Amino acid sequence: MNLIEYPDRDMLAIDLANTLGDELTEALHHEDRATLVVPGGTTPGPIFDDLCAVDLAWDRVDVMLSDERWVPADHPRSNTKLVRDRLLKGPASAAQMVPLYQDADAPEAMVAALAPEIEAKLPISIALLGMGADMHTASLFPRGDNLRLALDPQAPVLVPMRAEGLPEQRITLSARVLRDAMKLHIVIMGDDKREAVERAHNLTPEEAPVRSVLDRAAIHWAP
Repeated sequence: MNLIEYPDRDMLAIDLANTLGDELTEALHHEDRATLVVPGGTTPGPIFDDLCAVDLAWDRVDVMLSDERWVPADHPRSNTKLVRDRLLKGPASAAQMVPLYQDADAPEAMVAALAPEIEAKLPISIALLGMGADMHTASLFPRGDNLRLALDPQAPVLVPMRAEGLPEQRITLSARVLRDAMKLHIVIMGDDKREAVERAHNLTPEEAPVRSVLDRAAIHWAP
């Protein structure tokens, strides 16, 4: 397991933002455009604050979420709102965001409409993922109603997901799309998540969905 340790969370945010910026710049040396996948939740905000100021050709970068809560883009729990508020600022405001939400009662109604634009941006150039203490990543949740489909090697690019205890429906990139990223990073904070990711290494993807991408990822941890 490729685990990179940092002395504190501020240093992790600075160093990881610089790493992502360097990898985007390298990708743009070889391709006309680069696709950056990022997570929602509380962990990535400080990384976004540093990354948005990195000097690179942001007008050639497509930003996509790894997953989204099925709420409007101005909702406080929207991952899209987080990205717009914390990442698409300053130099990074020139990037193009690829939507993972359209107005509808349920994600199933919009999968067919959303998928073609996402497929056009694949493979992912650089992916940054988070992980929960339950060992989920993106919205690949243990006991999620569509987890088996999302883990399938022939899965579609987008999979709706529901799981017990989640207040909203979700939509997520499938495991195969995440695994195919040219560069893949997972960011975790705290002893509980370090213990969880170490435990996941010895479990199946059905038990610990993060296991489906773990062998492809650099894991960045701070206490």
